[in-house]
Amino acid sequence: MSSIVGRFLNYLLVPVYTYKIASESGGYGIVTNLYAYTAFFLALLTFGMETTLFRFCGKKDEDSRMVYSTALRMVGTVSLVFVILVLLFRLPIASAMGYSSHPEYICVFAVITAMDAFQSVMFSRLRQQRRPWRFVALKFAFIIPSILVNLFIFLVLKDIPSAQWLFDRYDGGAGLIFFANLACTAFVGILLVPETAGIRYGFDRGLARRMLGYSLPLMVLSIVGILNQVADKMLFPYLMPGEDGMVQLGIYGACVKVAMIMALLTQAFRYAYEPIVFNEASDRNSPGTLADGMKYFIMFTLLAFLGVMFYMPVLKYFVGPSYWEGLDVVPVVMLAEIFMGVYFNLSFWYKLTDRTWWGAVISAIGAIVMIAVNVVFVPRIGYWACAWGGFAGYGTAMLLSYFIGRRYYPVSYDFKTITLSIVLAAVLMALSVLPGRLGADWPVWIQLCFNTLLLAVYPVVLIYVNKKHKLS
Repeated sequence: MSSIVGRFLNYLLVPVYTYKIASESGGYGIVTNLYAYTAFFLALLTFGMETTLFRFCGKKDEDSRMVYSTALRMVGTVSLVFVILVLLFRLPIASAMGYSSHPEYICVFAVITAMDAFQSVMFSRLRQQRRPWRFVALKFAFIIPSILVNLFIFLVLKDIPSAQWLFDRYDGGAGLIFFANLACTAFVGILLVPETAGIRYGFDRGLARRMLGYSLPLMVLSIVGILNQVADKMLFPYLMPGEDGMVQLGIYGACVKVAMIMALLTQAFRYAYEPIVFNEASDRNSPGTLADGMKYFIMFTLLAFLGVMFYMPVLKYFVGPSYWEGLDVVPVVMLAEIFMGVYFNLSFWYKLTDRTWWGAVISAIGAIVMIAVNVVFVPRIGYWACAWGGFAGYGTAMLLSYFIGRRYYPVSYDFKTITLSIVLAAVLMALSVLPGRLGADWPVWIQLCFNTLLLAVYPVVLIYVNKKHKLS
């Protein structure tokens, strides 16, 4: 819940950005592009240490304090080297990325990414220790100030004539978003000082080698996994260069935010579910836990999918009207997010059996599929290729993981309930769009009432079926 609420509050800035930064300016395209790079390099700098920390802290023959200290030192060193290199070569890097007039953007994002990577190890430690209140307090220590600073920038500062030069200088205010992010990340870093005390426990070279042996395949997995999420946004300016490309990327990036309810659910599910699975890894009931997790994940994400689609006439106001032309990609993006969540559920077979290289191979194939779709079709159909590329990439990884995983770690998934959930969602979706297909021109309020009734059918049917199944 802390993850959902926190990220939801952060997403409330999207309307501010899209109403205050016109789509034709391309400013939001810059935001989308640079945050995609941040996600990629964050995966590179953490190199799988978050999951590795869970795995090694859960081993009886390992000292969890030494595991934490070793992980913190490794990630901290790599992050520091990264920042130094970027600062030294900021001008050629900025030129290669198309930001030669704003090398400061590159410097800011390098520091943000490095701090995020270092902090991620500390947040993982809090999760591993099951300290949710400390975790959520620190997350909100970033989110609340970030919201307040951004509201000040776009609702107060933007209306001050003497400050207008800032918005002209920094792409309609896009650059100011980055500076605000840097300040808030640094603030959280100060609050995390007590967690850095663990670094004094020491560094075990033998442990570090074992951890790296486990984490490096996860790093590859994480990198190609994140590429499935952000490669389209990184490649888009190269595949469709010029101002029009950045405008289209901004439209796509804004509309994707409407579909991010799936990302919220998946992230919250992962935060709570991953420690449970690893702590029960030696339990003979672990496959049953994975089966239940898969069933309920699919049930709830399909409910979220229906909710977003049924209330789209209202949710579209989440982004500015100049971005509405891209809303048709939302269902495709949400289905891709469901595939990603299912793939995450399936990924435990190679994590629990220490065959993490399989995850790297599977994710790499999915990333190749996604990138190929983008390279071939972005010049032809624009941001639609990004949506279908994610769908194809995650779908490929999901299927490969399932069929390969059956050999090494078989799990008896409840396909009866899962299939029912999918069919029921498809039928309800068809019923929702049927009146429009038949030419009915209903007022919005009648359409919403009808969709609400359809949405209520979904949980009622599934609850009834599950109760009947348990009784039998």
